[in-house]
This record gives sequence, structure tokens and C-alpha cells, in this order.
Amino acid sequence: MTPNMTQNTLSPVWACLHTVEDPEIPVVNIVEMGIVRDVAEDGKAVTVTITPTYSGCPAMKMIEDNIILALEQAGFAPVTVKTVIAPAWTTDWMTESARESLRQYGIAPPKPTCGATRSPFESPNMHVACPYCGSAETELRSRFGSTACKAIHFCSGCHQPFESFKCI
Repeated sequence: MTPNMTQNTLSPVWACLHTVEDPEIPVVNIVEMGIVRDVAEDGKAVTVTITPTYSGCPAMKMIEDNIILALEQAGFAPVTVKTVIAPAWTTDWMTESARESLRQYGIAPPKPTCGATRSPFESPNMHVACPYCGSAETELRSRFGSTACKAIHFCSGCHQPFESFKCI
């Protein structure tokens, strides 16, 4: 989880944010992805602080709109979404449930603590296990997949192409 997250699991705001899906990967929500950094509540007024998975993420406007819509439909107003880019988002902020959801969806998740343990000389896409069969006999086919945060691989074990979420 994000280092500054002050999540109150009993809070209706946090419960509502768990319903907001990542628009590019609909099997995970924005809290599981570590995009939500903080929530400040003042009566029915709410400020949600978010960090994009990378600074040019095209889904951020849709995420902001979906946060506002979900919270307003739940009776909160006004709703403000604040975007912060420092510290930069890292895949280390993803929850284990997000990683497992990615794997079940057919996207190889990043390893936990990948940013902290990766050598600067190691490719961010080395040693990616196939999400379908678990084989480590995979090869990188393209550094870019359907989004800039994913890469395309091929599994020699089950002969399936698949995407991996880049370790950031």
C-alpha cells in the first residue's frame, strides 16, 4: 500500500473508492493499485489525493471523473480530486490482491518490491512468469503492450502471448 495512505477500513468514502475500477484494467480498483494516496473528509466534503501510475497516464482524467461520480452518487459533495506526482507511484504500492487479480486476468503482475530490489542493469521485464501456466520460459516480444505500463511476452511452455505489468 502507499506509504502515506491513511485508510480507515470503516470509512464509507474508502468503501466507495474500492468500487472505482482502473479503466485500463477493470479487474482491479484504484485503491488496490495504490493510486489513492489519501482521503480528507470534512462532513460531506471530500478531498481524494491520487498519484498516477506514470505522469503521462491517459486514464487519469477518467479516474478523476469516476471518483467524483462515485462519491457524489454516495451523497458526498463537494468532491475534490488532487493529483500529486511526488513521490512517484511504484508497483510496490500494489496490493497482493491486485497482483493476483492481474494474474487471473492473464497479465503477469510485477514482483513485490521489484523497484527496491532490481539492479539498474536488469531489464524491468526479465524473469516474467507466464500467468497461464507459470512457466519461467518466456521471452520479451515488445517493451510496450496495450498501454505504456505493460509489455508483451511469449511463453515457450504453453505457447501463449501475454502482457506483463512493468515493474516501476
